[in-house]
Amino acid sequence: MTSPFVRRQRLATELRTLREQRGITADELAKAIFRSRTTISKLENARCRPDLGDVSNILDVLDAPRESVEEIFEIARQANARGWWDAYGDTMGARQRLYADLESGAGTVREYNQFTIPGVLQTPGFIRFIIEMAMTEGQIDFTPDRMLEARLNRQQHLLGPNGPHYEVILDEVVIRRPTAPPQVMLDQLRSLIDTAAHHPRVTVLVLPLAADFTGRLLPKSAFFLFTFRDPADPPMAVVDTVSTDIVHTQGDEVVRYNQRYEHLRQATLSGAATLGLLTDAADDLENRTESPP
Repeated sequence: MTSPFVRRQRLATELRTLREQRGITADELAKAIFRSRTTISKLENARCRPDLGDVSNILDVLDAPRESVEEIFEIARQANARGWWDAYGDTMGARQRLYADLESGAGTVREYNQFTIPGVLQTPGFIRFIIEMAMTEGQIDFTPDRMLEARLNRQQHLLGPNGPHYEVILDEVVIRRPTAPPQVMLDQLRSLIDTAAHHPRVTVLVLPLAADFTGRLLPKSAFFLFTFRDPADPPMAVVDTVSTDIVHTQGDEVVRYNQRYEHLRQATLSGAATLGLLTDAADDLENRTESPP
């Protein structure tokens, strides 16, 4: 399906551009359709599901060209659509819901992660451990069992036959630094190796500790780059921070993240060398796990 989140961005741009072309303020438009200024603001900033009646009234007031009305209204219908993730409501967490939405319409997903195994490649055991760690920090915004179920559902969709091409660059620290109990980490590494070696649309690359980054800047956070199947949908960059995800849609901002990603990719190991490093790390961990104290 087409990502409703992306369609809300498209709809916001279309409506705001049309209003500005007509020389009408947001307050004037709100009064004309008998709605609040907040309603217009949310629509033009893609912060809500569009009410199709409001969109129809706005197009009438703005005297949208006939050839544009059908196209914009179709965008509004898609922006109002619901995906599999909506069945989980808040139980899966807002952040995971965002990624599920974006992935649903993506043609390619590229990710850089210097902290942990990406969510769409995590084993159930690793997910459970991450959930336990999140719960020790205090209040959580998801339901643990539903979170696990939703994460596995995300994997099924992204890695399924209709999913996007997915590429991830992992810092070697993610592989070498223990972030879960030994057996959980070992199972995770073996699963990662299997996916990297056999999945036709997944590429896993490792940025080695010894990579020379002289003259280039390392990203300060993990981030994702999305392109979409519909060429009219602009690419996006999503930056992962401790408390929230920041979505960048402006062309110059997305370009900067693309440049950072390319710098990273130039410094990664090849696919074969990545598999070798992952296998060595797993074998080493297995030997240490089986060795008597």
